[in-house]
Amino acid sequence: MNRLLKTLCVVASLSASAALAADGYVNNNILISADEAVKLIGNPKVMFVSGDSEDIYKLGHIKGSVEMYAHHLHHSEITGEMHCAPLYRCPDDAEKYIGGKGITNDMTIIAYDDFKGPNATGVYSFFKSFGHKNVKVLNGGRSAMMAVDPAQKEYDALNKEFKELKKTQKADKEALKKEGADTAALTASIAKADAGMKDLKAKMDAVEKRLLVIKGDEVDSPKKYKIDPKKIDYTAIADKIEVKHAMDDILKKGKDSKYVIIDSRGTAEIIGERKMDNVARGGHIPGSTFIEWSHISDADNKLSFKSADELKKVYASYGVTPEKTIYAYCQVGAGRGSEHITALQLLGYKNVKVFTGSWDVWGNDMNLPIKR
Repeated sequence: MNRLLKTLCVVASLSASAALAADGYVNNNILISADEAVKLIGNPKVMFVSGDSEDIYKLGHIKGSVEMYAHHLHHSEITGEMHCAPLYRCPDDAEKYIGGKGITNDMTIIAYDDFKGPNATGVYSFFKSFGHKNVKVLNGGRSAMMAVDPAQKEYDALNKEFKELKKTQKADKEALKKEGADTAALTASIAKADAGMKDLKAKMDAVEKRLLVIKGDEVDSPKKYKIDPKKIDYTAIADKIEVKHAMDDILKKGKDSKYVIIDSRGTAEIIGERKMDNVARGGHIPGSTFIEWSHISDADNKLSFKSADELKKVYASYGVTPEKTIYAYCQVGAGRGSEHITALQLLGYKNVKVFTGSWDVWGNDMNLPIKR
């Protein structure tokens, strides 16, 4: 009975979050707000998964979460070969990796990153492709969680006071070195600041134990995870053959093509000036539409996505319309490419796919054309 009640609570919380996170999106069930997600911390049937790197995770992660760096979800050889494309990883490898993080099939996955979105959507796309039933993206990520944490506000206020005292003490110490300084008064002020900082540090240490976003290493409790081949979802992922077909059609028909290929990377990567990892060639897929991922993320409000109206305007201005079949790529697919595809899914676009191999595969395949 307790297990049933916990499950019902999770479902109810996620349903409520859909309404709160709507913001005009057609498929608002993809997102979960920090206000709702905070209620699920510690729930044994919920796993928060950070898509940021291990180093970033150690500097600050949601309590009880695990790290699955989006850039490493795409599994290929040094030559860019993906053995189970368009899947990010072969199922047996994915099972071991996911299970090793203490994740089971019946858990709800809440993917998050700092706040920007790409790494969280990489985790989202990864789990959805393997048919995991319940997956959400925390809109605003770690920053949003910190913003709704009362303990974080308390800690930040104490830390601000601590820094002010430290600044005052430093100024007093400098003044003490000057000729004619009031030694007695400055020494007393320094001692008073020192005592105040010690008191504040003790209070901060106590509050730190209650924080929802904490520092430290990942703690895993490996579990058994099983991928059902019948439930693998290929509808939102694509391989190089499919993207090559779309490219050929775009080059032949131009704007009349039923396809769009979005390159979500920065200018330096697109023109081939910057190469990442072990990719042999720099450049981009001919016929691509360049929409850097930052046009989709809401940096001003520290949210993973702009509002529905803003997203519609962005895509409309680039000719990315609902009737098209749309592919998005970046370096490895899970990240900036998945940010676009998830945004389009929020808007209700039907035929949208992450090119999971992305430039890591395309740039290493000498049989595929590139443009700089």
